[in-house]
Amino acid sequence: MGQYTRGDVVLASLALEDRGVAKTRPAVVIATGGQDEVWLCPVSSKPSSDAPSVPVSLEDFSQGGLDLFRESYILISRVLRIRCGEIIGKKGRLSGEITAALPTLKVPSQKPDSRWTR
Repeated sequence: MGQYTRGDVVLASLALEDRGVAKTRPAVVIATGGQDEVWLCPVSSKPSSDAPSVPVSLEDFSQGGLDLFRESYILISRVLRIRCGEIIGKKGRLSGEITAALPTLKVPSQKPDSRWTR
């Protein structure tokens, strides 16, 4: 299990729609809870058509990066919770300016139940 903090960019198997097929995609950590969970916003090559998105490019990374061929978008209205063990790897860290544009999330202090959001 890795240690993750707000602004880390990770790879995880995520579905963007409720019944969509999960695929490995980048996501940004917006909060951590307990020792085994993180809340993420997925990164997509297309902005959301009906909700706000934060544009991100290679220049927005303070460490590491993604294989971006063009601008991508953090889907800030789509917050997902997963176990840290489901993260495939860490790709980098966003700069403070981009991290400040991410939503803040008040994380409950109790242990999560068996209903994980995906």
